[in-house]
Amino acid sequence: MSLSQLLRASGEHLCIDVLRTGNEVPAGPPLALRDMRGNRIRRPDQSIRIPGWGSIRGRMAIVLAVPTCLLLALTGLGVADRAHAWSAARATQSQVGILLREQGLVRELQRERGLTNGLLSGAEHYRDDVRRQRVRTDNARASLRAALSQESGELPEAAASALRHAQLPLVGLTGARTVVDTGTADRTATLRFYTGAVTALIDAEGAGAPDGDRGIAQRVQALQTLARATEAVALERGFLNGVFAAQRFRRGEYLDFTDVRATRDAALGQFRQLADSAEKSSLDQAFGTAAARRVTGYETKAEAGADGSFLDVDVAPWWADMTTLVDDLYRVQKQVGDDVRARADQVGGAATRELIGFLALGALILAVAYALAVLSARSITRPLGALADEADAVAGTRLPDVVKYIQEADPDTPLPTEPGAAEVPGNAREITRLASALRNVERTAVGLAVEQTVMRRNSTESLASLGRRNQALLSRQLGLITTLESQELDPDALAELFELDHLATRMRRNAESLLVLAGEEPPARRWPSAVTVTEVVQSAVSEVEQYQRVALTDIEKCRVRGHCVAELSHLLAELLENALMFSPPQQPVAVYGWRDGGEYCLAVVDRGIGMTAQRLAQANALLSGKGGSLLAAPTRFLGHHVVGALATRLGAHVELRPTEGSGVTAYVALPARLVQQPDASTTAIAT
Repeated sequence: MSLSQLLRASGEHLCIDVLRTGNEVPAGPPLALRDMRGNRIRRPDQSIRIPGWGSIRGRMAIVLAVPTCLLLALTGLGVADRAHAWSAARATQSQVGILLREQGLVRELQRERGLTNGLLSGAEHYRDDVRRQRVRTDNARASLRAALSQESGELPEAAASALRHAQLPLVGLTGARTVVDTGTADRTATLRFYTGAVTALIDAEGAGAPDGDRGIAQRVQALQTLARATEAVALERGFLNGVFAAQRFRRGEYLDFTDVRATRDAALGQFRQLADSAEKSSLDQAFGTAAARRVTGYETKAEAGADGSFLDVDVAPWWADMTTLVDDLYRVQKQVGDDVRARADQVGGAATRELIGFLALGALILAVAYALAVLSARSITRPLGALADEADAVAGTRLPDVVKYIQEADPDTPLPTEPGAAEVPGNAREITRLASALRNVERTAVGLAVEQTVMRRNSTESLASLGRRNQALLSRQLGLITTLESQELDPDALAELFELDHLATRMRRNAESLLVLAGEEPPARRWPSAVTVTEVVQSAVSEVEQYQRVALTDIEKCRVRGHCVAELSHLLAELLENALMFSPPQQPVAVYGWRDGGEYCLAVVDRGIGMTAQRLAQANALLSGKGGSLLAAPTRFLGHHVVGALATRLGAHVELRPTEGSGVTAYVALPARLVQQPDASTTAIAT
């Protein structure tokens, strides 16, 4: 609650008290003034106070408000803007590099298209040139792929996606080449295939255009426009290469020729609008060469054959002159690309410098804010330190001492008294409330700790008492059953007594499990000498319900020391019971045993429903003794707690793993100190 809210609440309560008692208010301004509508008018505070300075929250808010606002206003906007510009510049550099690689591939495809068109028109001397050109095309294609894989992280997602999709038409390049080599290709269809592939690559250049600097965007647009003009010139080269080789226009080809020229002129006109003076001069030089002038003469001859008449034009000079023009245009493209990258370098450098400046300013503001926060925090460090010491004392000393006191004391021992009030320096309201809350928390925690400790102690003692009583009764019952078995001669009665003996044995195991869960040592059933592993497994089998389904498949001979036989048999019985319970009734459970160095390993394999990975992890945590409190575990996991406790006593390692196919396999690794050498003496296991 702030200072103003506290004063307002105090005034309201005081006004109510005056109205109730009828006492006169002392001389001075009234405590609660009312306007004509009955609304209370708050009296002015005569002292000069900083709003919110009376609370910790108010002090920290005042100290951090100004530097935080400056930091958000100056560094937030400035850093975001400069970071965007820097990122856009880097993306532009990468994109321009990719575009130049792509235009290199376009150039090689254009050459392959022209040579292939001439070959399909009957100019067989192009065949060797076509083979060599295909190699150059494949190299350019591989170079573009490598550049895309390296620079894909810097490119805009739209640009990278468009470039990947633009290469899809090239999947059919091998098939198109095969048709050309076999002599079954159609010249028009082949020309259309190459043109479609080239057009797809050029169209991909317009996707994901870089944003940020306007000059960069204009230069990139000019580069894309020049690429379209170059494609029109290259398409004209390949198209007329086939026409001149065939020595006439076929039906409809002249219209295609005029469309290509119109596209070229339109693209060049658009480029002149976007280009600067140096780029325009380079373009004029490309179209002012002798080869370009000869190209104009060839075009004039081609126009004379618009009616399909005979054209007597040597294709070799035409191809050479047009190739020179295309190469000159490609050099102009590289010039424009270099200009774009240079401009992007400048923008990126400027953005980097400004970004560093904004970050330095932000660091300065943070330093000032930190200094102010430290000065302000000194006024509250002492009371907070005292409270922290009090909390540490509660968590580290008082609560553990109370728990230990309850655990070790007799049941009739009186409960500890409530904690006393802690002396906390300082007069801030928040500190006082915090100290009071800490005392309340301590009282509640002590009460809960006492209740939990008493409940756990009572539960443990109940389990232990019940287990000892059951075990004593079951021992007497087993002795009585043994006496009856020795006196009975009727086979049917003996079979029933055997079943009763088996049930009593299982009940004895459950009683011992109660003692294990309670942390008690069960009455010793020790053997003076070592016992074979087979006998231990047979003892464990005798303590499970469906013992007929257990198969001792392959158990390597070994002996274990007598002091651990009972606990190992109990552990194996729990694992066998679990395997039998969660496997089909007709499916046997196999037991394997083998030596592994100085250790001895046992495996209980079932083919049941199995367990999920999460359940396996939980079960293995319980088996390793790290699964948490026994009282918090579900009842279906009590057997895992028993196995984990027994394994800890033995020093053995127990782990569940999925069985190949289905089911679960329980692995038990006995340490070398529990295992005897094969030549040790043997003794029969007691039942």
